[in-house]
Amino acid sequence: MFQQTLDIPQKRRGFHIITYEVLNAIPELSQLKAGMCQVFIQHTSASLSINENADPTVRQDFEMYFNKAVPENDPDYRHDDEGPDDMPAHLKAAMLGCSVQIPIRNGRLALGTWQGIYLCEHRNHGGTRRLVITAWGE
Repeated sequence: MFQQTLDIPQKRRGFHIITYEVLNAIPELSQLKAGMCQVFIQHTSASLSINENADPTVRQDFEMYFNKAVPENDPDYRHDDEGPDDMPAHLKAAMLGCSVQIPIRNGRLALGTWQGIYLCEHRNHGGTRRLVITAWGE
C-alpha cells in the first residue's frame, strides 16, 4: 500500500481537472498490476468528482448548475460565518462527496478515455486544498 498527501494551491471557484497532479503525487502506482486508488479531500467546502476531461464547457456547466441548485444569500441559511458562499459550499460538497475511487490496471488509473478527476472548488477564496491519495493492490 502507498499513501501520499498532495496540497493543491488555491484555485478559483469552479471545477478543475487535477488528474495529472494526482498521478505525479503517487508514482508508486506504476508498481501495481491491479488494485484501487482512493483520492480523499480533507475539506468540507470543496469536493471531488470524476467527469468529462476534454471539453471545458462541461466544467462551466457544472458550475452554473450547482450555483442554480444551491444559491448564495438564501435567508434561510443559518451558517454564514465566512460569508454568503459558506453554507452553499458545504451543501455542494455534500452533494458531490469527499472522495473518488478508481481501479488500477497495469500500473495506471483505469479511467475512461474522456474521464478526469475534478477538484470542485465551491468557495470564492478556498485556499490550499489537501488531498490524501492511497493506492493498494498487487
